Amino acid sequence: MGYGFSFNQAQCIQCHACEVACKSWRSTEPGVRYRWVTNIWQGTYPEVKCTSTTTACSQCAHPACVDACPEGAITKRAQDGIVVVDKNLCTGCQACFGACPDAIPQFGKDGKMQKCDQCLGQIDPVLEEPPCVATCPTQALGFGRS
Repeated sequence: MGYGFSFNQAQCIQCHACEVACKSWRSTEPGVRYRWVTNIWQGTYPEVKCTSTTTACSQCAHPACVDACPEGAITKRAQDGIVVVDKNLCTGCQACFGACPDAIPQFGKDGKMQKCDQCLGQIDPVLEEPPCVATCPTQALGFGRS
């Protein structure tokens, strides 16, 4: 049993704090995002409504990216369910991107796949929340045992 993110759309105020915190904490290069906020517009003027959702790797139970990777660079850790990428094995073929149902894999200047790994090795998930969760002013984004 691992850790996972939860999201309460009704509590989201579209501040993008989770996205900014992740980008800042992980120091990702321009164009690479491990978490992002998407605004969802509905209706027509004058009755327009905007809601948001936040997206990051779901650490799937059966990740298609793992099976799609011809180099074996992507694995799912048995101890906590986190899907990790070995950048030393990744060739940047982007097969994982095509396999991912949520289009999560990101590719930087080096061409290697990268994505959210729940701040693996940077926080203690028992004692700390990832920065994206800790920064959310309305607690719309949560983190805990899944």
